[in-house]
Amino acid sequence: MSAITTDQDRDRSASGARLPSRLEGHGTTPVPFGRLVSVELRKLIDTRSGRWLLIAIAAVTALVVGILAFTGDANQNKDFGNFLAATIIPQSFLLPILGIMAVTTEWSQRTGLVTFTLEPKRPRVAGSKLVAVTLAGLAVVTVGAALAGGFTLLTQMVRGSSPDWTVPWQVVFGIVLGQLVNIGMGFAFGALIQNTPGAIVTYLFLPIAWTMVSSISWMRTVGAWADTTRTMAPLYEAQMHGDDWAKLIVSVGIWVVVPLVLGLARMVRNEVKSS
Repeated sequence: MSAITTDQDRDRSASGARLPSRLEGHGTTPVPFGRLVSVELRKLIDTRSGRWLLIAIAAVTALVVGILAFTGDANQNKDFGNFLAATIIPQSFLLPILGIMAVTTEWSQRTGLVTFTLEPKRPRVAGSKLVAVTLAGLAVVTVGAALAGGFTLLTQMVRGSSPDWTVPWQVVFGIVLGQLVNIGMGFAFGALIQNTPGAIVTYLFLPIAWTMVSSISWMRTVGAWADTTRTMAPLYEAQMHGDDWAKLIVSVGIWVVVPLVLGLARMVRNEVKSS
């Protein structure tokens, strides 16, 4: 008997029935990147953790702005810019957690196997997650601005304040860019650690510890370039002058770019388990 096996023979099962055609030679269309982003946005909203985190961000922002509206003198620090600045603290604290959860849920909720099976190219998945959480962050910042405007108007109507509604574009740009940096930092820590509690604790602890260390006299020069708390303060206040941009870029490189690159490398290489 000849040992040569033709393609026709290989396409038949042991029972002699013809098997379906193989995929060799047939082109497949990759999943559109926009669809991946849409799926990641749905994950942020549809899951209970993501939905309640977004609700918590909006609620805490409204609470902080409301406290500013109904405390103090009616004509002191009641401009739209003051209310807009009040949204920075709660959002800069909570938005990075949204970035962390966008990545870590694939491992903590055991969905990574399905995700990376449907889209084997993990860099595309990581990119879609980053775009999705960026869009969600911009939406949260927009909601914060709407709350600031609403409470400015409410204070004017209820307390008789005379607010100034003008806000320089540099302030708006600084707030948006600063919050995007915070989201990117959270995303980077999430990709690097791949565990929700561990990433959140690390994100909250390391910058605080570094701020304390950089306050030591012989570390102040280093802290001026590597402490995001100090490099982002002039950004929020639209007071970027001289080497402030260079300091911001260096600090972002240390706290965002480096952990993001390491996290993406780990995300691409890590084995994904179903249990």
